[in-house]
Amino acid sequence: MSFANISDRITRRARELNLKQKDIAEKTGASKASVSNWFSGKDSPTRFIMELSKALKCDPEWLLEGSKSTAPERLKITTIENNAEYYGHIDAWDSATPLDEDEVEVPFFMEVELAAGIGGECSLEIQGPKLRFSKSTLRRCGVEASAAACVKVSGNSMEPRLFDGDVVGVNTLDKRIIDGKVYAINHSGLLRVKRLYRIPGGGLRVNSINSDEHPDEIYQGDNLQDVVIIGRVFWHSSIWS
Repeated sequence: MSFANISDRITRRARELNLKQKDIAEKTGASKASVSNWFSGKDSPTRFIMELSKALKCDPEWLLEGSKSTAPERLKITTIENNAEYYGHIDAWDSATPLDEDEVEVPFFMEVELAAGIGGECSLEIQGPKLRFSKSTLRRCGVEASAAACVKVSGNSMEPRLFDGDVVGVNTLDKRIIDGKVYAINHSGLLRVKRLYRIPGGGLRVNSINSDEHPDEIYQGDNLQDVVIIGRVFWHSSIWS
């Protein structure tokens, strides 16, 4: 399959902005091989269209379809009052969609809820479907693909940062406590998402952002054995219903 028209538009904008392929790879997080394929017309940048359109300062619909109404010289990105920018394209995929060379599948434990409240039973072996991450994203986060897992949050103890139903990515190899960072923990068989702080004498303070409803918990001595760090949260996504 050829994507020559898309590649022509990419090449045009890159020349206008004096961007080289390596510059676009850095700006989009895609591999250099992927960017080379975009320029040559061997592959489509669909999965990176938002990052690419931002790097090339053009509308994603123009890149994909060449619409005159959204050509770069006429482009106006809608700016909302809170400074968010609307780009207007989401790439749909399912389990039958082939993985891009820069993508990796991460297990999503749908049936396990990391409790941001009272907790959920610890049973990480129950797997649901998988979520897709770009390898470059995991590299930027310092996460090995084999150590990444996604789980759903329940409860309101981490609002307004994490809400009930949010999905978080956990680096199961990163268990070193950095004060104020968010971790998934196994607390006596309950899975929870909390901010952790070290306290003098080797103790641990477990903190909820919604501290009005969920006061801090202090664990020291033998009580520390009840808290096992699963890994540090490196990513989260909200699903509104």
